[in-house]
This record gives sequence, C-alpha cells and structure tokens, in this order.
Amino acid sequence: MYLEDTHGENIRFAYRHLPLISIHDKAVITAEATEAAGAQGKFWEMHDLLYERQQEWNSFPEDEMPAVLVGYAEELELDTERFAKDLEDHVHREKILADYEDYQQYGPLATPTYVVNNVFYPSQLGLNPAIISAFVQLIAEPPEQYDGPPPQVIDAEKEYIATLRTSKGDIVAELFADQVPVNVNSFVFLAQEGWYDGQSFFYVDPDTGAFSGDPTGMGWSLPFVGYTCGDETSSDLTFDEPGVLALFTPEPGRNSGIFFITYAAKPEFSGRYTIIGHVVEGMDVAESLAPTQPGPDQPSADVIEEIVIEER
Repeated sequence: MYLEDTHGENIRFAYRHLPLISIHDKAVITAEATEAAGAQGKFWEMHDLLYERQQEWNSFPEDEMPAVLVGYAEELELDTERFAKDLEDHVHREKILADYEDYQQYGPLATPTYVVNNVFYPSQLGLNPAIISAFVQLIAEPPEQYDGPPPQVIDAEKEYIATLRTSKGDIVAELFADQVPVNVNSFVFLAQEGWYDGQSFFYVDPDTGAFSGDPTGMGWSLPFVGYTCGDETSSDLTFDEPGVLALFTPEPGRNSGIFFITYAAKPEFSGRYTIIGHVVEGMDVAESLAPTQPGPDQPSADVIEEIVIEER
C-alpha cells in the first residue's frame, strides 16, 4: 500500500514463483503443486497452506509427496484427479524451471526476493518502506547511463596513472592495464568521461577502506554506469597490503563503477574482487578521508573533484 500511495500508477506488482532449488529438496514439487492449484483458481490458497504446513510435509520422503499434496488439494476442494495428473505429468515444471533460470542471472534468490525493473533490491538494507520507495524511484529514474560496454581507450602495453583529485588532496594510483585490461579500460573510460566528478566517498571505514562510484551516495551497489564487466582475478594480484585499488561488486562478474581503496591487508578479498591498481602517492590523503556511511546523521563525505588519467 505504501508503494502504491507514493508511486501511484507508475508501479505494477507482479509475483514470480521461484523455488529455492539449492536450499530445499522439495522446492520444485511444491512449486508444481501451487501452480497446479492455480490452474484451478486457488494458487494463493495452496501457497498459504504449504507455508503453514511446511514442518509437516518437509518430513515426508520425496516419493510420498504427491499423495501428501493431493491430500492438501482435497482440503481445498480442488479436482484432485486433475491435480494429481498435473503433478504426475509435470505440466508446470518447465515453466517453473525456466523462470528460475531466467532470474538466476540477476543474483542468488532469497525469501523474499524483490526485483524492480530486473534489478535486485539489496535485502541487507531491510524492508523500511521509505528505503524501498527510494530504491524504486532510483530504478525508475536512474542516473545517466551508457548503452553498453565502453570502447577501447587504453593500450594494454602502456602504463597508466590515475590521479584522484579529492577535496582532501591527490591520491595517485598505478593501474594494472596489462593484467586487468577490461576493467582498467572501463575505469579509465569513466574517468575520462568525467563520470566520477563530484561523486563522494560514500562509505569510509577505518578498518577496511574508502568506497566511491555510487552517484546516489546510498551504497546501493548497482551497475549505475549501465553495463557490467566480468571479473579479472589472478593469484598474482592480492590484497596483501594497504593501498590496493579494486572494484566492488555484490555478485561475481558484475563489476561496474564502484571502487575502493584498502586501508589494510585484506587477504579474504583476494580472488573475490578485481584489483585494478595500487596507490603510489597520497596514501595519507586516502587515510584522511572522513569516516562515514550512507544514512542520516553522518559526517559530510569527502568528494572526488576529478580523476586524471596519464598514459606513459
């Protein structure tokens, strides 16, 4: 109701029945039962009954589940012969698995999972209506984006230096163009386009590092630039010291515009995030950035004035 009140006719709700196959061994058959009941006009009745009786049916072996589910169908006054036949013939299984595979591309599923215009809502932010509303507004009116991956703007055989001119001073980083050509190319492209100009270090944790590249400053971890790049991790590039420049992604293979500079060795990040360079000058400036995080009652965040790229 809150979203309907705040967004009116601009929002439409659609429910997708996506079984948690990797977690529940009876996820598919119970999804089939719900769809079979839906074919007789009682989708939500079966949905709610299965939810209420989960501890009961979850204890049965898989080969006994059809009989259990037919019993539930009888309780709901369904045509049990038709219902049983739908289960036996797996009438709805292809659709269920196709929907599941379709949504897998956006990230791991949870209970519940919210997807707005094919973008997963970060469930770690909680279900505060105002936050969800802000997320919906962001997806409906996103920052300016690019239509696809950037053109090639670097020569992997040359050296590149990025100077982050911030409100606290300059941070100079050497980029690993030869080892991480795709993601360095993306970073250089965005810097040359001025995409980072005026963006804040929206999350600065003295124990971890400083994060930027979210034009909303909310830490949504979304591909705001309009495209993503695959991971380029290597055993030769590790988080074994402070000053590592890397891209942050909430899911593997979805690097975009968000980056961070580490304040300490973070070996647990190795192989998880793509390293694109390391700080060679101005680490004191990086460490002086105001500790802050998204949300109210926070110190003013320091800002990137521009990122200058030098080719050598």
